[in-house]
Amino acid sequence: MAPAATSSKPAYAFDCLVFIGRFQPPHLGHLAIIREALKQARQVIVLVGSAWQARSLRNPWSFDERQTMIRSGFDDADNQRLEISPLLDALYNDDVWVRDVQRKVRDLAAPANARLPRIGLIGASRGQSSYYLSLFPQWESVSVPLVEGISASQIRERLFRSPGSTGDYLTTGAYHDLPPGVVNSVSEFCQGEAYYQLLEEQQLLDQYRQAWAQAPYPPIFVTVNAVVVQSGHVLLVRRTAAPGKGLLALPGGFINPHERLLDACMRELRERLRLKVPEPVLKGSLRGQRLFDEPHRSWRGRTLAEAFYFALRPDQQLPRLKPVKGGDHARWVALADLEPDSLFEDHFFIIQNFLGLPADFSARP
Repeated sequence: MAPAATSSKPAYAFDCLVFIGRFQPPHLGHLAIIREALKQARQVIVLVGSAWQARSLRNPWSFDERQTMIRSGFDDADNQRLEISPLLDALYNDDVWVRDVQRKVRDLAAPANARLPRIGLIGASRGQSSYYLSLFPQWESVSVPLVEGISASQIRERLFRSPGSTGDYLTTGAYHDLPPGVVNSVSEFCQGEAYYQLLEEQQLLDQYRQAWAQAPYPPIFVTVNAVVVQSGHVLLVRRTAAPGKGLLALPGGFINPHERLLDACMRELRERLRLKVPEPVLKGSLRGQRLFDEPHRSWRGRTLAEAFYFALRPDQQLPRLKPVKGGDHARWVALADLEPDSLFEDHFFIIQNFLGLPADFSARP
């Protein structure tokens, strides 16, 4: 009797496995998880977090750059089974972020033989991935061992703290924790303007930290920000120096020692921007305030921001802004023109929190 015919298709435990990370940059530990996912699922969805954010020491590479680096570690056959999609952070609203993940997986997961696909969420057994695994009880969890000794933050530190020897690191193989394709991409990045601008920010940060090196405890700073909105526009300033040179930011600054938070916010609007709105009118337009305390929100370290939301009465004329010598370059920006990667630190998410701006930028080119 002839042997029964066997299918050439491998039998996968899952139809789809989802892996979420920032990949700043993608390293061998990340690729090990993706390879394990490819063994267990016929389709792997990689969601790349911190997409559409301005370059910073914590997020040096854009989504497109990270996608290219990830794909460089796999052959054509594996890449055909990889779906790599950008994911915008929602720093102060887990529910918004979870909804975005759910929608992306729903739209990308291919149905299996006219039945609902079996979906799992894969991640390392420790670290932030473990937190992600707990947010999606409707999906099965697949935990894989963490590759010891590899840290994306340490890779970034070597890049920006040792600029003179960065080339040596890359050419002598000291970046043994990066795949060859990623080494090539990082080497090319280190020749560009964006790298040197981040180097300048690192030097400023080192000087900043040195000033507090003798403090008995790590300092915690308190700042204020103003979200002033009128007729579909928000008041922003253009930063003229590092960090965040060229980016838009909410008006604000540090509080003085003997100053209440709201008074500090009013002072910033009055002295630095000369906003032509009487103070009683501005205070009467206050619609909310909130503390923003995401640990990584500021390049300075642990910095808390108390933001005040002012909703001015609609008018055909936006309030005038009188330039101040040495002050900020202020402007009114239409809400439709706000882009996460054009705003400093977490300021887009502060605006989003008060105004409920959509979190899904999937249609953005």
